[in-house]
Amino acid sequence: MPLPGKTYSAKPSEITASWYIVDASGQTLGRLAANVAKVLRGKHKPMYTPHLNTGDHVIVVNVKGIRVTGKKVTDKIYTSYSGYPGGLHKRAYGDMVVKHPTYPFRHAVGGMLQHGTLGKEQLRRLKVYAGDAHPHKAQQPVPIRFGVKGEIEVIGR
Repeated sequence: MPLPGKTYSAKPSEITASWYIVDASGQTLGRLAANVAKVLRGKHKPMYTPHLNTGDHVIVVNVKGIRVTGKKVTDKIYTSYSGYPGGLHKRAYGDMVVKHPTYPFRHAVGGMLQHGTLGKEQLRRLKVYAGDAHPHKAQQPVPIRFGVKGEIEVIGR
C-alpha cells in the first residue's frame, strides 16, 4: 500500500489482464464504444496508470445487431484516401455495415483511444465479431454488460 500523499503508479509486472465478453445486439454504437474503450484503457481499475496498458481484453459479439440513432444510417460517411488523385472513397454507414460489419464499431472505439503506440496496443486487445461465434473460449471470458452510468455488471453472478 502506498504512503499517504504519494501518487500510485502501477509497474508493468503488477498488471494482469482479464478477458470480458460483451453482447452488442440492440445496443447503441457510441454508448457501447465509449464503455468498451474505458475497459480497454483500464480506467475501471484502481491501478489505472495513463502511460501503461492497464486495460483488459474485450470480445464483442453480435455487432451486426448494433443500432444507431437518427439518420446516421444514410448520413454518417466513412472516408478513406488512397493517396492518388481522385482516390477519395466515401461510404455511408449502411453500406459499410453490409460490406464490413465490424468496421464501424472498431473505428468508433479506435477514435476514443489514444492516437499513438499505446492506443494501438490497447486496440489490439479488442476482438470484434459480427455473429455470436468466437475462437476465444480457451481464455474463459467473463460475460459482462454495462449499466446506465457505464459501470461493469457481471452477468451470472
